[in-house]
Amino acid sequence: MPELPEVETIRRGVEPHVLGRRIAKVIVREPRLRWPVPASMAAFAEGRRITGTSRRGKYLLLHLDEGGDKLIIHLGMSGRVFVLDANHALLKHDHLDLVLDDGRVLRYHDPRRFGAVLPWPAAEGEHVLMQTMGPEPFSEAFSGAYLYAKSRGKTAAVKTFLMDGSVVVGAGNIYAAESLFRSRIRPTRRAGKVSRAECEALATHVRTVLAEAIVQGGTTLRDFAGADGAAGYFQQDLYVYGREGLPCRVCSTPIKLLRLGNRQSCYCPACQR
Repeated sequence: MPELPEVETIRRGVEPHVLGRRIAKVIVREPRLRWPVPASMAAFAEGRRITGTSRRGKYLLLHLDEGGDKLIIHLGMSGRVFVLDANHALLKHDHLDLVLDDGRVLRYHDPRRFGAVLPWPAAEGEHVLMQTMGPEPFSEAFSGAYLYAKSRGKTAAVKTFLMDGSVVVGAGNIYAAESLFRSRIRPTRRAGKVSRAECEALATHVRTVLAEAIVQGGTTLRDFAGADGAAGYFQQDLYVYGREGLPCRVCSTPIKLLRLGNRQSCYCPACQR
């Protein structure tokens, strides 16, 4: 599933092509996504100018003129967005087009249909999909002190705690595993037993790992590609994720695999305590 770095990569790729462009037409070929595209989508978006882009967690946001309305794009497990010429050949799972006033289209493609394209009227206030989301990892609200306070009394494994979107957004399976390795914290440790100093290190490494992944275009895994179709390269720098049985890049101890909940997790038994 595309995580924060992948969505941020797509946002940066899309923005130069859509900023200032007016949505001339909305074409919905398949409304039955994870959250159905409402019949009101065309009336909401057509004729509106895209004044900016942003991201909240794994949601890509297109800002519209006149009152702060937005469009929400969620990629689900296999969604992609592309900026294409209007005559670009359609593929089977091209579900929605935003036709721009320069003749190009912003196309939403999603084989599994687990994503969504939704209107977000400013009058609704905070969107229901974002009401329980924790702070952004690059915001001032996210810090070692915040993690320490939030984790007190928690018996869940620290990796499970870190991946909880109500704690912090964007620390998905790959990036939580890598952040814990750099912090020398074993993923099975109870979150409430992680020290204040370790929480400081963990917050720093969460930001560093995510920032590096964004710079390198995200992680190449199955369905992910950026807005231009190019794959990311952060996978080349992974220390533990997907490296079961391989020697640790730091100490040469074989990387071990375990399951936390329903997710696989790799760690170094020597480096991580």
